[in-house]
Amino acid sequence: MNLIQAIIDKEYNPTVVGLDPRPDLLPADILERAQKKYGSGLRALAEATYEFNCGILDAVADVVPAVKPQSAFYELLGHHGVAVLERTVKYAKKLGLYVIMDAKRGDIGSTAEAYSAAYLGKTDVFGKKCRAFTPDALTVNAYLGSDGVRPFLADCKNGRMIFALVKTSNPSSGELQDRLVDGEPVWRRMAELTNEWSKGLRKSHGYHALGIVAGATYPKELSEIRKLLPHSIFLVPGYGAQGGTAADIVGAFDRDGLGAIVNSSRGIVFAYKKTGEDYKTAARNAAIYMKEDLLSALAAR
Repeated sequence: MNLIQAIIDKEYNPTVVGLDPRPDLLPADILERAQKKYGSGLRALAEATYEFNCGILDAVADVVPAVKPQSAFYELLGHHGVAVLERTVKYAKKLGLYVIMDAKRGDIGSTAEAYSAAYLGKTDVFGKKCRAFTPDALTVNAYLGSDGVRPFLADCKNGRMIFALVKTSNPSSGELQDRLVDGEPVWRRMAELTNEWSKGLRKSHGYHALGIVAGATYPKELSEIRKLLPHSIFLVPGYGAQGGTAADIVGAFDRDGLGAIVNSSRGIVFAYKKTGEDYKTAARNAAIYMKEDLLSALAAR
C-alpha cells in the first residue's frame, strides 16, 4: 500500500514539516538545560535538538500527516546527532506520523545497495535481518542514472518509497537542470527517466512508490512535470521561507487535488522567532495556517 497517500487522504492535509533543527535557532531555555546536564560538547547540543524535536512533534502530530528530518543537521553533531536522528524517527512514528528521511543519497553498485539497506531495507547482522534506520521514505539523488536508483527501488515495499530529485528549489538549480539536451531541459529528461524506472512498480491509491522532488519556486515546471508523471507523488520543497506560495504549488497536484505533499521547515519549526510565542504553540499555529493556505489555493484553482 502507498501509505503516504492513504495518510494524506485520511488527514486531508498535504503538508510535511521539515525537522531541520539548526543549533543557532534552538530556544535558549532548551540549550541551557542541556548544558547543565551534559556540559558544552556535542552531546549537549544533540540532546537539546532531541528535546526540541519532541516538542515540535507533539505540537503538530494531530495536524500534519508527515515529517521530514534533514540528516545533515544531525550528522553535524557526530555520532550523538546520528543517535538523535534515529530516536527522532522512532518518536515520530510512535505518534503515527509518516517519516521521509531527507538524505539525498546517491551512488552506484554496492554503495547504493548499502545506502538503501540502511534507510529502506535491512542489514544482515550475524544471520538476522535488522533495520538500521526506520523511515518510511528517502530522498535520492538520481542524477547518477539508473544504476544509482535501482537498488533503492528494490527496497520500495511495505509502504516504503523514494523521492528522486527532478527540479530542485534552489536558485542555482538551472545551472544544470535547465540546460538543453536534444532540445529539452535536463530536468525534463530526468522526469522521463523516473517514469521509465517506475514501470512494473505496484500502484496503490493511483500512485507508485517512486515519487519525485520538484520545487515550489518553479511553478511552471511543476505543472509540466505533473503532466509527464500522472502516477508519481510529488514532494514539494520551497514553500514559505524560500519564497514559494500556495498558488505556486497547485500545479503539483492532479485534477483531484491529490498526489503531492508540500514541505515547510523553518517556517514552522522556527515560527516562534517571528511570533514571540512558545515554540510549540507557534509551530502548531504555523502548521494549521499552512494547511488552510494550501487547501484554499486548491479549492480556488
